[in-house]
Amino acid sequence: MLGIGHDVVDVRAFGEQLDTPGTRMRALFSARELRQARMRAELKHDGEAVHLAGKWAAKEAVVKAWCAALGSATPPYSLDDTPWAAIEVLAEANGCPRVVLGADVERRLRASVGRYVVGDAEPQPEPQWFVSIAHDGGIASATVILCAQ
Repeated sequence: MLGIGHDVVDVRAFGEQLDTPGTRMRALFSARELRQARMRAELKHDGEAVHLAGKWAAKEAVVKAWCAALGSATPPYSLDDTPWAAIEVLAEANGCPRVVLGADVERRLRASVGRYVVGDAEPQPEPQWFVSIAHDGGIASATVILCAQ
């Protein structure tokens, strides 16, 4: 295990932010994430906000797990330049969440953690994410673990 992260989101407050005119909240999600949240909301007869809040909690937990893996090293992104839409939280066919990083984010992860040397002749361990998302009583929560396999 390289790092662990956890985050909670108030679903009502998050939904209000999503519905605020002129907000850029939806830009924090990829088209695939937005589509999955919309489909899940239709299937479960609840709002999109609950599903996007869970994805947002997982994205925050990804960043926290990554930072935990770095220890005292400088994080590769600041709050102002984190490419949130390139840190996707997608559901597998069975509904289990998984983390999918965009190519640039994946390169930065490998470089920053230090165990992954691009072009190294030796096979390097692959980063692997474990994700758990829960919703209860108006709160969405996510825990993410970053491991090297």
